[in-house]
Amino acid sequence: MNDGRTVGAPTDRVVDLFRGVRLTPTQRRIAHSLVQHAATAAYLSAAEVAELAGVSQPSVTRFAVALGHDGYPALRRRLRELTGAATGGPSGGGNELQRAVRAELGNLERLAGQLADRGRIAETGELLAASRPLPVLGLRAAAPLAAYFAYFAAKVHPDVRVLDDGGSLLTDRLEQAAAAGATALLAFVLPRYPRETLDALREARAAGLTVVAITDSPVSPATEHAEVVLPAAVGTDLVFDLHTAPMTLAMVVLQAICDAAPAETQRRLEAFESSAARRQLFLG
Repeated sequence: MNDGRTVGAPTDRVVDLFRGVRLTPTQRRIAHSLVQHAATAAYLSAAEVAELAGVSQPSVTRFAVALGHDGYPALRRRLRELTGAATGGPSGGGNELQRAVRAELGNLERLAGQLADRGRIAETGELLAASRPLPVLGLRAAAPLAAYFAYFAAKVHPDVRVLDDGGSLLTDRLEQAAAAGATALLAFVLPRYPRETLDALREARAAGLTVVAITDSPVSPATEHAEVVLPAAVGTDLVFDLHTAPMTLAMVVLQAICDAAPAETQRRLEAFESSAARRQLFLG
């Protein structure tokens, strides 16, 4: 939902402020709030940022110092430089619908840039391919992405388990997957970050699973609980969020899973095609 968050170059430049800096959980909350409100954060007081992030005002000051600034006013000046220098990004002209679509093009462009490092995605694919079974978590708004990924992943992986319901049974299913031999969990963690999702990530870690999170930002709450974080920006220009980039990243991860075991992938795809033809599943 559009709640003042922005996407595009201003967001990227704000995120760059935090790269390589070891932040506490409280500082991550502040960083995340600044990223989510990149266009307006540079004009907020320390008290307003604290209220936005749900932390104390001294925490905002300590956060600014942790980033190498004398205090919050210096950080705010830096934020103004970063966000004020980025205008007329990928959104361009046109009406609000066209701008929303163009913003998604910008999100995809940034995702393409991240994928220049193929090694990291390849390692993630190997990690997930080796997990038998492979649990895939997605609650609330992330549930359709988990189901979409799992539908195709089931064609090349022998045991994909979708976890799209919360409650006490979710922990049971995580523990059952681990007991069955699972070694990793793929989690879709998208705004507004359900509390149950983050609780599930903690439970997955406790069960010995390596957590891979596809999320919207390098400073999202998922980063506190995941060993591997794969960010893909969410569009916020319409009433409800656009998940174009996260869905694309999901398919990229699935490609990496296929590449990790090409012979098995080919065998399973051929078996499916034979079965589909025998049952006349498709018209074309």
